[in-house]
Amino acid sequence: METRGIEDMFDFRRLPKDAVFLLLLLIYSPVGICLMLIRIFIGIHVFLVSCALPESFVRRFIVRVMCSVLGMHVRQKNPRSRDKNTKLYICNHVTDFDHNVVNLLTPCNTPQLEGSTGFVCWARGFMEIHSTSGQGAIGESLQRYCSTEGTAPLLLFPEEDTTNGCAGLLKFSSWPFSLTDSIQPVALRVTRPLIALTTPESSWLMDLLWTFFAPCTVYHVSWLPPVSRQDGESTQEFANKVQELLAGELGLVSTKITKADKAEHIKRKRHTVPQTSTSVRPGSIGLGFMVQSLGTDDHRIAKMAQQVKDVLPHVPLNVIATDLAKTNCVDTTITNLLENKEESPVEASGTSTFGPSKISPYSSGSAPTIKPAAKSFGKSPADRHLSLQERKEALYNFARRRYIEKHGLDQEDSH
Repeated sequence: METRGIEDMFDFRRLPKDAVFLLLLLIYSPVGICLMLIRIFIGIHVFLVSCALPESFVRRFIVRVMCSVLGMHVRQKNPRSRDKNTKLYICNHVTDFDHNVVNLLTPCNTPQLEGSTGFVCWARGFMEIHSTSGQGAIGESLQRYCSTEGTAPLLLFPEEDTTNGCAGLLKFSSWPFSLTDSIQPVALRVTRPLIALTTPESSWLMDLLWTFFAPCTVYHVSWLPPVSRQDGESTQEFANKVQELLAGELGLVSTKITKADKAEHIKRKRHTVPQTSTSVRPGSIGLGFMVQSLGTDDHRIAKMAQQVKDVLPHVPLNVIATDLAKTNCVDTTITNLLENKEESPVEASGTSTFGPSKISPYSSGSAPTIKPAAKSFGKSPADRHLSLQERKEALYNFARRRYIEKHGLDQEDSH
């Protein structure tokens, strides 16, 4: 659907992959650490100055100069396009400090819709909304704010989450466009050498420290002419129109990817085992990683673990390795796992053939052709125990035959 994949819209690595850039960053690191320490000290003073001085052009100018010392340089384009009567600014979202940067150019307020409240919310420059009744109540509160005379304009980010600003824009949420009929689009582009601006799982505090470490971070703010909603145009159509406008200004792609899609992609990426270039079984991937991380003396254990894994594919490798460390024998480990002496969970991809039965949670659903389940539930404990032993014996014999056939062993060698 999109010309660029979701992977291109976010930086999952803070540091560059290129060896030359990594070398340059290594050479720069001592300077960056010194800069970070100095800028932390200066940043405290910037915060105190911004709190002490009243809202005015002088305050914004002083803070803007001090932010340049911190490495945050702000440039704006087409400032005359800014309409002083417009009560809502719509901007794309790149970093956690976008609202602070725009506020250096003109007075505006950004509500804190998620995250911490109280002092941290105020210190970061957000406007706290005292409403716990859901997004509808928040929308009504902001709508009343926009209709109040003398209030500073609102600055909202309809993407509702950050991107790297290099590939595309997240799909704009429609609710900000229901607040007013006229909005001021603001296009934001952020550049920084060597180091990524943010990663999906980093906190705003960590991003701030990296900003202090980097030589500079340049914010390019472009003011676009105000846009009004046409008669009969829905809020979502209005949002899509503004999204296309900002994407065209920034040279990006207007995508249908949402904040929820980003969260799902991050979650899936976090739990996906890295694939190798060769075609191997999923169980072998984990084994390969384990072999690489072990010493030479432990390679034998890893090889034995793979042999057990071939017979019992649904047993986690860590369970197999733990038992092999005790027994040092493939045959004994298979016996222990079949008898379920170790109470361990099945791998996520595995399914149990026998459901809630306690016989063997590691049994493969497709391999056995036998039917170890009892034909009827025993009337006495002795009968039920006998049925259990029969099923265990059947499973053990099948696993043993499979192991012997796979490794070409003789029946006598396996004893």
